[in-house]
Amino acid sequence: MIILGIDPGTATTGYGVVRKEGRNFIPLEYGCILTKAGNDPGARLVQIEKSLSTLIEKHKPTEVAVEKLFFLKNLKTGIEVAQARGVIVFSLAKVGIKTFGYTPLEVKSSVTGYGQATKTQVQKMVQRILGLDAIPRPDDAADALAIAICHGCRMRF
Repeated sequence: MIILGIDPGTATTGYGVVRKEGRNFIPLEYGCILTKAGNDPGARLVQIEKSLSTLIEKHKPTEVAVEKLFFLKNLKTGIEVAQARGVIVFSLAKVGIKTFGYTPLEVKSSVTGYGQATKTQVQKMVQRILGLDAIPRPDDAADALAIAICHGCRMRF
C-alpha cells in the first residue's frame, strides 16, 4: 500500500510518501510544496493543487491522510490553512482517492504512543520507524511522514 501523508499549509504544505509492507514502512519521497507569500492567494492554491497532482501521478498512492486542522490562536492563519486543506481534499476527491483525516493528538499517539509527545519526539520516532539516517527536514515534511505512518498503523484495525 502506498500512503501519501499531507500537512496542509498555504505557504508550506508538507508531504510524505511511504510504502507499507506488512508492519514495515519504507520511505519513498518527502518534502514541501512552497508558495510565495506575495503571490495572489488563488494562485498559491493553484500551485498547491498542481504540485499535488504531480505527486499523485508519480506515486499513485492507494490512500491519502491529511492532518485535521486545530487552531486556538490565529484565526487568519487558520482560515488560510483551511483553504489549502480544502483544495487538497477536493483535488483528491476529483481523482477518486479517499482521504482520511487525523488530529495532531491522533498522529502523536500513533507514532510515539503518547498524545502529548513533543515535536522532537515525533520526529525521532519517524526517523526510527523509517530507518532514516537523520530526522527528516523540513519540519512540515517530517509531520507529513508522521501522518502517513499514523494512517498505516490505524489501517491495521
